[in-house]
Amino acid sequence: MAADFTTLQEMVQLARSALARGEWDYLTGAAETETTMKRNRLALDRLALRARVMHDVSQVHTRRSLLGVDLRIPVLLAPIGSLQVFEAGGGLSVARAVGEFGVMQILSSVCQPDFETLARECDAPKIHQLYVHGDEPWMMDIIARTVAAGYKGFCLTADTQIYSRRERDLLKRYLPMAARQPGTRLPRRPAVTMQPSMTWDLIDRIKDRFDIPLILKGIACAEDADLAVRHGVDVIYVSNHGGRQLDHGQATLETLPEVVQAVAGRVPVIVDGGIMRGTDIIKALALGARAVGIGRLEALAMAAGGTPAVVRMLELLEIEMQLNLASMGLSSIDQLHPGSVVPAQPVVPPHVLSAFPLLSEGY
Repeated sequence: MAADFTTLQEMVQLARSALARGEWDYLTGAAETETTMKRNRLALDRLALRARVMHDVSQVHTRRSLLGVDLRIPVLLAPIGSLQVFEAGGGLSVARAVGEFGVMQILSSVCQPDFETLARECDAPKIHQLYVHGDEPWMMDIIARTVAAGYKGFCLTADTQIYSRRERDLLKRYLPMAARQPGTRLPRRPAVTMQPSMTWDLIDRIKDRFDIPLILKGIACAEDADLAVRHGVDVIYVSNHGGRQLDHGQATLETLPEVVQAVAGRVPVIVDGGIMRGTDIIKALALGARAVGIGRLEALAMAAGGTPAVVRMLELLEIEMQLNLASMGLSSIDQLHPGSVVPAQPVVPPHVLSAFPLLSEGY
């Protein structure tokens, strides 16, 4: 039973035993040498938490709002197009979990069920993320339907102009998930795709036509963060696609401070990339993120038990956050600031699952 999990590691272990080699490698792998993915983890491990004492931490507050939604912890469950492979309920299982726990989901446009069905089936707060696998009229129609379906925001992914080379999949001749799912219902797509040719003018046209918060996912430098805000983007999403697109890129946590500085409080900044523990969330918030996105851990929880396991995963993250904030002498995430973290020497080699070092010891 999911309620019996006492650690996040137990979910990882169960997910590993439940998934075939192809699905496991697809989930845990990244582009080419997987350097960017490892740097995501290394950047988190290179920061230590600075502790204070003699402060009242009898109650520790982790709530925060984003896009008018009250989040029990500042977490968004990131868009994963292949969720239905890890658990048959797909996006609906995640939607039910976020509704029960009290966070928000970002639904991928290639996840099942489709975004309109999901909106009818579950009223939990959610954002719709789109890969532009069609022409502009196709995309504008999708956005209009997103607004009509009651989504809290529309997320455009900007860092997938082309599909990367993921060598774990190539070596096994493994076909990407969404392309091989029997009966998959995807929005009808024209033959022409805009994804490689998107420019800032597209952002202007979206903002001119629609009154829905626009999140731009894939920001990786201060220059683009500033441009995004000047073009009307409502939320900046710092992401390198979990290291699955550009190999030898920067870690998102390394990029985050320059983005936060460039945005200068004009809009919220969220970040993902390697976040697996409550302490990871604390570090990202200390560096200026309003909230974090969690992807791989979301899929691991799905594989470990669907909706109940996702709820339990969020509960364990909350417990880890509360305990470590109290140990830092902080009673609220709002007390975090850049001085809450200091440079430190990593103690384990970076790996997609190095946040769970006891796995290697057989626990």
